Amino acid sequence: MRSYALTVFEPTGEKLLDESFMADTDEDAKKIGTERLAVEGYAEHTHRCVSPEAKLVLFHR
Repeated sequence: MRSYALTVFEPTGEKLLDESFMADTDEDAKKIGTERLAVEGYAEHTHRCVSPEAKLVLFHR
C-alpha cells in the first residue's frame, strides 16, 4: 500500500483538512479521497490528493 495526502483549502489559503491515507492504486486513492470529501462536506472546496511521487490524482479549484 502507498500513502496519499488529501488537503482541503479555504479561499484564503487556510487548510481545512490535511490528512494521509493508504491506498493500493491511484484509482483507489481517487475513490477514497472523493468519498472522504463527501463525508466531510468539502467536495466543492478547493482540494487536492497527491501520490507519494507528488502526482495529482484528485484536484478541484
